Amino acid sequence: MSVSLVSELIALLEPLADQHGLELVTVEVTGGQRHQTVRVFLDREGGIDIDAVAGANAWISDSLDSVSRLNGAYTLEVSSPGIERVLRKREDFTRFAGERVAIHMLRTIDGRSRLTGQLIGVEGDDVVVEFEGQEHRVPFDAIERARLKADFGEAGGRNG
Repeated sequence: MSVSLVSELIALLEPLADQHGLELVTVEVTGGQRHQTVRVFLDREGGIDIDAVAGANAWISDSLDSVSRLNGAYTLEVSSPGIERVLRKREDFTRFAGERVAIHMLRTIDGRSRLTGQLIGVEGDDVVVEFEGQEHRVPFDAIERARLKADFGEAGGRNG
């Protein structure tokens, strides 16, 4: 689906989420002309619960009714961002410094188009990630998508 539609929905919903004491993590739109699914991921300090998600469903649905680019029928899904939440804003990369991340880049940087490692943080216009003992700098505008990466330990385990 068009990135510009997602951008439009984020611009519409982000201030409303703020008014309701919530953080708009991201919006995804899937499907085609006959039916679309709009997924809205919300969070808040200390985590979001089912009551907050249910309450948000009403004002999000009302807001989406004003978006003419949502062709006909659509399904609205509102949920928490989950353990592997999307990192979209610069503040996300600062807030989650020290966590494990997976970044997909718009172009190859240091011979890579994807990078998974420990998020160091933001320095200037770059997101800094440690991978295999080396720091890699990824310009913020070169990030296609990024998310936290759950670390459940290594299969088989290692001692020492």
